[in-house]
Amino acid sequence: MNFTVLISQMLQATLMTLRIFFVTLIFSLPLGLLVAAGRMAKTRAVSLPVRFYILLMRGTPLMLQLLFLFYGMKPIFGIQPDRVRAAEIAFVLNYAAYFAEIFRGGIEGIPRGQREAARVLGFSRRQTFFRIVLPQVVKHILPPMSNEFITLVKDTSLAQVIGVAELLKITSDWVSSAVSMVPFAVAGVFYLIMNAAVTRCFTAAEKHYGYYR
Repeated sequence: MNFTVLISQMLQATLMTLRIFFVTLIFSLPLGLLVAAGRMAKTRAVSLPVRFYILLMRGTPLMLQLLFLFYGMKPIFGIQPDRVRAAEIAFVLNYAAYFAEIFRGGIEGIPRGQREAARVLGFSRRQTFFRIVLPQVVKHILPPMSNEFITLVKDTSLAQVIGVAELLKITSDWVSSAVSMVPFAVAGVFYLIMNAAVTRCFTAAEKHYGYYR
């Protein structure tokens, strides 16, 4: 087994893993906020479809969603996304549902009296949300968000079911060809490094928002 070639290929595969990770965050976080707003809407015509979407995404395996988006789109809609694009769409839709519930819990956890006090002081709804509510929401949702980010790093390995050459797929190929468990150990180190970076970022964020008690 050529260790140099192994590391080189795993580094390239890690770039794909990071691409899925960051694309998921870039699109699922704002989408999750919109879904949370729809979930909290008082109009049932809005909230009911959003609730069904959340139930569908959280109630079915991400692996099944990946397989459906790659293999099921063409026979149903006549659209055939490439493997990476299908993986990114599946991850975005799935994680947006989880982020939406985290956002909703954070927003609803803010006492209504704070909004009323802000209104008395002359704050607009926009000012109230961005200056008073949002900083506290961020403080409250950091721990569950940290868990979801770490889970996302590990879930990127599921993309291999539709043939995406991410870290675990390359690792599995090397294990099969070299008949060695070393690639698994190396992959474990790669995942630990990525999740250590995520944990460090959230630790810093929690310290930054530590003045909200």
